[in-house]
Amino acid sequence: MDFIDELFSRYDDNGREMVRSAYRIASEVLKDTFRSNGHPFIEHPEAVAKIVYDEIGLSAECVAAVYLHEATRFFPETDINAAGFGKDVYTMVEGLNKISTINPKDTRLEAENYKRLIVSYSTDPRVTVIKIADRLEVMRSLDMFPKPSRERKVLETMMLYIPLAHQLGLYNIKSEMEDIYFRHAEPEQYRAITNKLKSTEKDRLALMTQFIEPLKQKLSDEGIRYKLKVRTKTALSIYRKMQKQKVSFDGVYDVFAIRFIIDCEEDRETEHALCWKVFSYVTEEYESDTRRLRDWISNPKPNGYESLHITVKNKENSFLEVQIRTKRMDDMAESGLASHWSYKGIRHEATLDRWLTAVRRALEHPLGSEGDPMAAYYEDELRSLPTKDIFVFTPSGELRKLPSGATVLDFAFEIHTNLGIRCTGGKVNGKVVRINEKLKTGDIIEIMSGKNQKPSPDWLNIVVSNKAKNKIRQKLSEAEFKKAADGKELLGRRLKNWKLELNDELLASILKKLQLKTINAFYANIGEGAIDVADVKNMILEHTSGASDQPASPETEKKDRSIIQEKGSDDILVIDAKNVRGLDYRMARCCNPVFGDDVFGFVTRTEGIKIHRMSCPNAARLMDMYPYRIQKVRWSETPSSGNFQTGLRIIASLEPSVINEIMDIVNSFRASVRMFNVSENERQGTYDITLKIAVPSNLELDKVISQIRNLKNVTRINRI
Repeated sequence: MDFIDELFSRYDDNGREMVRSAYRIASEVLKDTFRSNGHPFIEHPEAVAKIVYDEIGLSAECVAAVYLHEATRFFPETDINAAGFGKDVYTMVEGLNKISTINPKDTRLEAENYKRLIVSYSTDPRVTVIKIADRLEVMRSLDMFPKPSRERKVLETMMLYIPLAHQLGLYNIKSEMEDIYFRHAEPEQYRAITNKLKSTEKDRLALMTQFIEPLKQKLSDEGIRYKLKVRTKTALSIYRKMQKQKVSFDGVYDVFAIRFIIDCEEDRETEHALCWKVFSYVTEEYESDTRRLRDWISNPKPNGYESLHITVKNKENSFLEVQIRTKRMDDMAESGLASHWSYKGIRHEATLDRWLTAVRRALEHPLGSEGDPMAAYYEDELRSLPTKDIFVFTPSGELRKLPSGATVLDFAFEIHTNLGIRCTGGKVNGKVVRINEKLKTGDIIEIMSGKNQKPSPDWLNIVVSNKAKNKIRQKLSEAEFKKAADGKELLGRRLKNWKLELNDELLASILKKLQLKTINAFYANIGEGAIDVADVKNMILEHTSGASDQPASPETEKKDRSIIQEKGSDDILVIDAKNVRGLDYRMARCCNPVFGDDVFGFVTRTEGIKIHRMSCPNAARLMDMYPYRIQKVRWSETPSSGNFQTGLRIIASLEPSVINEIMDIVNSFRASVRMFNVSENERQGTYDITLKIAVPSNLELDKVISQIRNLKNVTRINRI
């Protein structure tokens, strides 16, 4: 009998032969490869295979995958297909090889994404479990690695593999990895707690015996069938509780706990009655701390968790946590819909949860076996991807999460907005591709850019991420705004030369004729040459000529006479910030108009004429309720030398530098700050900034707003 037969005796002849073939390939390929301690590298897959076989109980295919993974990881050219291991083995090897390429740049920042990446590579659920076994062997051999490598592996294990082991119900492995992590990360605290546990072990055993005896008799007399689970918390769990509750070792009540698991029929009324009966016996015998009573039987947790938790004190004033539940409740809590890890605060998605639950089920009962009555259901779960996201890398190894269907252009905007707007293409795994190339998990992307590249409306059909869509729309809007400013300035000069005016009524008519929805679009078309200013002149002359031929209606004449009698001979007021043909006027505080804004006048009883922006929140109400007080107004041909005050509200991330950046932008234009107020919204993680500035015109204001909007940490800016 060779050592394969001896080590893997539980497998049948075919299984042992499969393992033997995989071992031959690995031992031959890795014969000149050594570990950090100088030992042959083959020792690593041998130890992992033993964990997979002995401690987890996986199949021969999994053990074969362990050996073949290590062989092909170091030597990708190794041919393993000729041996005919089967599709499942090759799938597991491929997944393990992909996971081995993950090199977290900063595990603390991206732990959740890296964890999902590991799961996404596990198209066969056993891959994740094998990888956890692999990491356990690494942790057991941690002392052989150099210090930098050791520290990185310890951190990765804590952030990635311990949570996964916990989620998969591999509690023994999880506890061992926690202890190893704690021993290396906090050696002094680890020694203090483990020594304390050793020194108090006899006390706990005596306490357990003392505690159980009277309860066993009472429960036996009542005919209640049950079994006990006793446990001692891991050193790391105790340390975390000491830190959280700010207590000493002796102040942690649940270092030692007893769990009663009642065996009864699955009838909720019967179950609840028996749980409370056991509870009554415990509290009759021992003094209970009612403040620490947790009744998750009458009111189960949202995830379905049911149990009674109580802390009691015996005659020696020792505290002990007692958990009472039925077998059904325990099964649900340990491996069902209310899995234990769900209520520990570990972040997760519903799809990932169901997939991980299916993995656990697959470990307990092979799919399609007689012990798996829900095989078909879980098989469907395992076919589905565990997450809708994809995970890709920068050339330097940074991990980025993108929605499914994301393209090279999405990735460029994910890195930085300025890189996105200049993106001309990219390299995916070294191959040059276009900006619309779709990405898949594991791709390494390098972005190519050009100084003359600009976003186009077609880009909105290429990207799928909200971030990219919003940034593209923002840049397109800014480009249109600049064209609109140029177009407005061009048309204004031409109208002045032609001695023509473009009032609101005429502008609305032209927009309708040109089938344009906004004034901004009209000016932008002029700015980029899509509309010839000569055509605009002809439309103005045509409209003016047509209007002069139409007799005024009696209602119009009556209104015009009323305006003339009240305000003088001019139907249109000229605002030049100095005088209005002898009439008093003021800028409305509700909207703070600035030179160049589209405005109208509202005749007040005591304060002359109030000038409002067309976009003023009060405009619609004033026009509906007081149409006879509305007065058309226009600015003078050139901006005045005066300044106009207006308000801005800015929402930005809680980044101190953003305040200085905003001030620098304001000071770089013809604008001055009159008031600056900042409040913090810690719940949203934002600054709420109110800013009042003085500007000579709306063109200067638009420049300020545009530059502030482009700041990385600014999420929203509005005029107030």
